[in-house]
Amino acid sequence: MSSTPVAPRRPVPVAILLIVTGLVGLYAAFSLVLDEFAKYENPQKVLTCDVSPFLNCSNVMTTWQGHLFGFPNPLLGMMGFVAPIAVGVVLLAGFRGTTWFWTLFNAGLFLAWVFVTWLFTQTVWFIGYLCLWCMLVWAMTIPLFWIFTIWNLAKGNLPFGARARRIGRALLPFCWAIPLANYLFVIVTILVKFPTLLTTL
Repeated sequence: MSSTPVAPRRPVPVAILLIVTGLVGLYAAFSLVLDEFAKYENPQKVLTCDVSPFLNCSNVMTTWQGHLFGFPNPLLGMMGFVAPIAVGVVLLAGFRGTTWFWTLFNAGLFLAWVFVTWLFTQTVWFIGYLCLWCMLVWAMTIPLFWIFTIWNLAKGNLPFGARARRIGRALLPFCWAIPLANYLFVIVTILVKFPTLLTTL
């Protein structure tokens, strides 16, 4: 007596994570690009995200850190956030992928997390201003990298062996805790470096 094989369950929560964080990050990056164009047209223009002496996108945009590769950083975001949206959609469609695909995709998410972490350190310790759209990009990249990486490990999609898979499975029920710790570090650091931030809003 033969039995029909059961199709693997689609990772709906992970797919939704990818799509939502990708869409919100893309929106933030697109808004930054529009603000850049507005500044090119009128350098004296006050942007909607210039809301206080500390929350000032204009002052962040004019720094070399805001154009690390010779063009506005948000252009990288507009290109990069398309990837998680696309991957989330194909996951919902039943895509399973291969080890090399998931490894390359996860490597891209890691580079994105490293980049926004670097931008965070530059903004807080060297530039001295905060950008609301930039912080929204950070807020999307942090859970996107950490939660997806833990899920990827738990599913054995990365070439790190059985031990890494066991670690991923152990961490998966608590995958929210690591991005939460990352958020807390960012928030506490900002409040320490900008102690009068809340009183200026």
